[in-house]
Amino acid sequence: MVNGNISELFGSMVFGDAVMKERLPKEIYNALRKTIEKGTHLELDVANVVATVMKDWAIEKGATHFTHWFQPMTGVTAEKHDSFITPDGRGRAIMEFSGKALVKGEPDASSFPSGGLRSTFEARGYTAWDPTSYAFVKGNTLYIPTAFCSYSGEALDKKTPLLRSMQALNRQALRILRLFGVTDAKRVLSSVGPEQEYFLVDRDVYLKRPDLICCGRTLFGARPPKGQEMEDHYFGSIKQRVSAFMKELNEELWKLGVYAKTEHNEVAPAQHELAPIYSEANVATDHNQIMMEMMKTIAAKHNLACLLHEKPFAGINGSGKHVNWSISTDTGVNLLEPGDTPFEDAQFLLFLVAVIKAVDDYQDMLRVSVASAGNDHRTQLHSGRRAVAVRGRA
Repeated sequence: MVNGNISELFGSMVFGDAVMKERLPKEIYNALRKTIEKGTHLELDVANVVATVMKDWAIEKGATHFTHWFQPMTGVTAEKHDSFITPDGRGRAIMEFSGKALVKGEPDASSFPSGGLRSTFEARGYTAWDPTSYAFVKGNTLYIPTAFCSYSGEALDKKTPLLRSMQALNRQALRILRLFGVTDAKRVLSSVGPEQEYFLVDRDVYLKRPDLICCGRTLFGARPPKGQEMEDHYFGSIKQRVSAFMKELNEELWKLGVYAKTEHNEVAPAQHELAPIYSEANVATDHNQIMMEMMKTIAAKHNLACLLHEKPFAGINGSGKHVNWSISTDTGVNLLEPGDTPFEDAQFLLFLVAVIKAVDDYQDMLRVSVASAGNDHRTQLHSGRRAVAVRGRA
C-alpha cells in the first residue's frame, strides 16, 4: 500500500532508464541508448553486461525466473518462464543470465498462430528483445518485452507490425520535415493513450452465469430493471468497494511504470474507465496489456469480476478502448497541432491531410488490424459502419 512518496513507488519494479544509467558502466549505457534511439545493432558483449546487471537487479526484487513476454495473434499475451538457475558442475547451482538469453529466445511457440495455419513439426518461432519497452518484475519473474517472428522473418505477433509501422512513419515524417527545413529533429514518435473501459460485477453472481464465464458477455436474460436512461452513473460518486479496487490497481500499475491517470464511472451501471498518460505506441501497447491483466487479477481479490468484452450486456453502453493517437518529434513538437504562423500551419495541414488520406485509402487494413469477435459485435450493434476513426466511439 502507498504510505509515502508515490514518486518513489512509481517504476520501482521497472528496469528503466534511471536504473540502467545508475547500474550500467557508462560506455555500456551509451551503447544501449544508441540502440534504443537509433535502432543500431547491439553487440553481444554489451548484451552480456546488460543481462548480468538486469538479472542482479531482478533478483533483488525477488525474481527467480525470466520470460520473453510477447503478443501472439490470440488477443492476449504469452510467456514461458525459465529460472536463472544454472548447474555449477559441483552439484550446486548458480544464478546466471546471458546476453544471448536476453536478446533472443525460441519459446517452442510453433502453435502460434493456431487454426492449422502452420504445421507444428516444421514451424519455429523466435522472440527478439524490444529494448525500447523496459523490462519489469511481476511476481517472481523478470518480464522482457519481445517481438515474435518466424524463422524467415514473418510477423507472428501484434508487436512486430507495430514496430515496423513506427519505423516507416519515422522515416517518412522526417523526410517531410526536411522539406520544411526542420533539421534539429532526429526522430518522429507515434504516441498513444488507450482509454480502457470495463465492467465490474460481483464475482458470486458472475460465477452463476456460464455465458459470462465462457463468452465474457451474456447470451440471454431479462433486461435490467435500471439501465442508463438518466445517465446518472456517468462521473457519479465512486462506490467504496470499487474505489478500493481502483486504489490497489493504481498502486500495482504505478510500480510497473504505467502512467495510470484518470478514473471515473462510465455511462452504464457498473461500468468504469481508466485512462493513462500518453506513451510511445509500443510501450503504450505493452502497458495496456499489463493494465487489462491487472484489472482481472485485482478484481478477483476484491471478490469482483472484471469484464473487458466490448459488449457484455445488451441494451446498455458497451465498453471501448478509445485510442488517442499523435505524432511528435523528439524535440517536443506535436505535428498535429496548428502552428502560430502560416508557414507552421502549412506543415500542420500537410501532416493532417496525410493522416486523413491514409485513413481513407487504407481503412480496410485499419479495420482488419482492430477486428475481433467482441469488437465486431459492439460496432455492428451500434451502427454497422465500416469506417475506422483515429479517435472516437464507434
